[in-house]
Amino acid sequence: MNIMRAWSQDLVGVLLFILFIGLFLAGERLTQFLPDVMLNSSFTNMTTIFLSILLEAIPFILIGVFASAIIQVFVSENTLQRLVPKRYPYLALLPAVFVGALLPICECAIVPVARRLIKKGLPAHLAIVIMVTAPILNPIVLASTYYAFQNNLSVVAGRMGVAFVAALLIGAALYKLYGKKASLRESSGEEHHHHEYHHGSNKVMETIVHASDEFFDMGKFLIIGALIAAGFQTFLDREILNAVGSNEIFGPAVMMFFAYAVSLCSEADAFVASSFGPIFTSGSLLAFLVYGPMIDFKNTLLMLAYFKKRFVLLFIVIVTLVVYFCTLLFQILFG
Repeated sequence: MNIMRAWSQDLVGVLLFILFIGLFLAGERLTQFLPDVMLNSSFTNMTTIFLSILLEAIPFILIGVFASAIIQVFVSENTLQRLVPKRYPYLALLPAVFVGALLPICECAIVPVARRLIKKGLPAHLAIVIMVTAPILNPIVLASTYYAFQNNLSVVAGRMGVAFVAALLIGAALYKLYGKKASLRESSGEEHHHHEYHHGSNKVMETIVHASDEFFDMGKFLIIGALIAAGFQTFLDREILNAVGSNEIFGPAVMMFFAYAVSLCSEADAFVASSFGPIFTSGSLLAFLVYGPMIDFKNTLLMLAYFKKRFVLLFIVIVTLVVYFCTLLFQILFG
């Protein structure tokens, strides 16, 4: 059943990617077959926004998936554990953040890594800190965010700074509220995931397979997210959008909900966020850029497969509150 689901998800990713390439290469020829209602300025504007988001994001996705695959194949969990001391639960939060920053691993790939770290003896709150920082603080995401927000460097610095502080607070809160209680489910069922392979096979082939799997995993969410973002900006009443986006209280909450729903990869989400730049406040954009990589819909499903429901619920509540109030504080101090 899990294998069939995995194959169906791969098929959806491949079909969406083929559709994107087809629209990009033959878009002008296809317009003669479209009804007039689809050729109005709104549809054209939506298509332009959609394609611009994808074309800017794809190069960084390719870099990200290959870097992620190399780390996944050649760096062991034992190496990571040696970098993080376990005796001092609060002091160990800082090195855990830096370990996470060294791992350019996507949100879906980092969840199984965090689970393996816990099973090998790393405290849950430290593994979670690595899990929430790896998709945000790594150099590839920094580069993509800089490229997307060249004209607003406060968002670039804010994303890194807010993620850093939020990760420390999340780890400390989890340890305070959950302590050393078991966080993993006793039986996780069949452990099937695209990113896990048998040892001993060819390392180069493992890297290529990891990269291709992650590309299609990320790609389908990026296409869906870009399409939703383009439609959101094109068809939603501009007065409502401006009212929500400029509101310093509701804007971050709306963008956090949007980040959770569309489940974009962190290598590409900056390009979706930058398309909202003229409308939403910097705090709202930061809420989108920090919250989504830490927890989104697909991440929640993966965590529920590995972790106890109570732990996952507590994690979601802590991340939501910490990110929201950190972005509000950023708006007050630097807005």
